[in-house]
Amino acid sequence: MSLLQLDGLVKRFGGLLVTDHVALSIDTGQLHAVIGPNGAGKTTLVNQIVGELAPDEGRILFCGQDITGWPVHARARAGLGRSYQINSVIGEFTVLENLLLAAQSMRGHSFRFWRSAESDDLLRDRAYATMSMLGLREEAGHVASTLAYGQQRLIELAMALVTGPKLLLLDEPMAGLGPAESEAVIAILQKIRKDYAILLIEHDMQAVFSLADTISVLVQGQVVLQDRPEAVRNSAKVREAYLGDEEIGA
Repeated sequence: MSLLQLDGLVKRFGGLLVTDHVALSIDTGQLHAVIGPNGAGKTTLVNQIVGELAPDEGRILFCGQDITGWPVHARARAGLGRSYQINSVIGEFTVLENLLLAAQSMRGHSFRFWRSAESDDLLRDRAYATMSMLGLREEAGHVASTLAYGQQRLIELAMALVTGPKLLLLDEPMAGLGPAESEAVIAILQKIRKDYAILLIEHDMQAVFSLADTISVLVQGQVVLQDRPEAVRNSAKVREAYLGDEEIGA
């Protein structure tokens, strides 16, 4: 049984077909990348998986359950973790406070946050372990907005990880990063991939081809190819889809 299975997802905005009967599956321990030209429908697809958009047709199965009608918070508590293309870190909070808030949200607590979360040894231990894993422990007490953009991207990844997800959905984690920062994120994903199933939306082809077990190519809302990285790299169909947009990597 696949951890995540999408069966014929369709999403329309007026007369525009943005997700066109998309089907894919992800197993535990697999990193599945979704690539495609700008406007292909990648983020719309992720938004349907996490529950921010309802599909017009099709089903989403997670751990064997049909979660198509579930709200966002129920999917998160079931084990869907997500990082966003644009930072969602709370800039006025410290790194530790951001992680504690993310971890506490899984318990359904209110925003009476400081007393309960900061005094919860289990939450603090989990937060510090996650920060150590991503090289953020020394920044625990720093206000997030004072840190470099690359570090803020790592905080967002840490906020997804601290919730203990079964599946991690990463929407362009390398967006806005320089070459050295991107290399650091790739190294981190290589380190954690054995412990999580990951769905990766990414324009950085170096990252995609070095990380992915399987790649789905999305063009105008349709999966035109789903295969191993080498087959995707050598596909004339993929090169045609990217012509005039970006190279698919060497």
